[in-house]
Amino acid sequence: MVDQKKLIVSPAPFWHDGSSIPVRQVHTIAAAIPAVLFGVFLYGLPALGVVCLSVSTAMLWELAANRMTGRAYSIGDGNAALIGLLLAMLMPATVPWWAVIIGTCVALFVGKHIYGGIGGNPFNPALIGYAIIMVSWKGLFDFNAALVNYDFGFNMIYPLAAVKQHGAAAAANYPLCSLLLGMQTGGIGATFGLGLILGGLYLIVRGFIRWEISISFLAGVFITALLFNIANPVKFADPFFHLLTGYTLIGAFFLATDDSSSPVNLIPMLLYGAGAGVMTMLIRNIGAYVDGVVFAVLLFNIANPLLDKIRPKALGKVIDHA
Repeated sequence: MVDQKKLIVSPAPFWHDGSSIPVRQVHTIAAAIPAVLFGVFLYGLPALGVVCLSVSTAMLWELAANRMTGRAYSIGDGNAALIGLLLAMLMPATVPWWAVIIGTCVALFVGKHIYGGIGGNPFNPALIGYAIIMVSWKGLFDFNAALVNYDFGFNMIYPLAAVKQHGAAAAANYPLCSLLLGMQTGGIGATFGLGLILGGLYLIVRGFIRWEISISFLAGVFITALLFNIANPVKFADPFFHLLTGYTLIGAFFLATDDSSSPVNLIPMLLYGAGAGVMTMLIRNIGAYVDGVVFAVLLFNIANPLLDKIRPKALGKVIDHA
């Protein structure tokens, strides 16, 4: 009998840096904790309830999806918990419990498992869940109405809504330092600018997200807002205001940088981030929605496969043997 050795072939990558999915998810969750804790401190037990319900139901939907599809249990990798946390960070503290459960269900099933699970999703799952419930029940995300019973001693009118309605003059009521320190209304984990920046820098330094996407996104927001402001300074607020309000910072560091739905090559990453930043400002200034981060990032999630085809020219040349 001929002794044959089987050729064992494994898929790329062939060089492993030692990182793992659970480690990445845990570090991302840790980076988001300061912003979440500030939101819980600001809004109290209702905010804590939304966060706990969102994370727990996301994990339960993950378990249910694993059972239904017959796949190995993946609840321990932390991805479902991260999706639930990000979704909670975008929501107002007063969002009803049923909206949270629907949002996590849509995020896990429609945003993730319908494409085969982690790594196969072309969209950020948290954004899919948020977008569906926001379009279906838009009134739930009117922060002026949702947080009307709160009084923290600072301007309680949602900054982007104030500028949208009253023009650039309304931005003067929101000092940049106060915005940076979270003295504004908004999503549970989206208002504490300093915490989001520190968390984002931590992820960049540790190599869990790419700086190219975050910086190009912020640059796209800044430059587009500056051009609008130059064209009509009475109607459109200055770019620094837009950097520190709405979902800009959480979008730059936690939403646009999702591994599965963002590019991996340099030029595509820069185009992806900048394009999402530009689209954000177009929606804010001339679109129907007050904030455009969610839809801008989802739109460029769609463009991601096309952008990632832009690659450097291969080295070498073709030799004609004829």
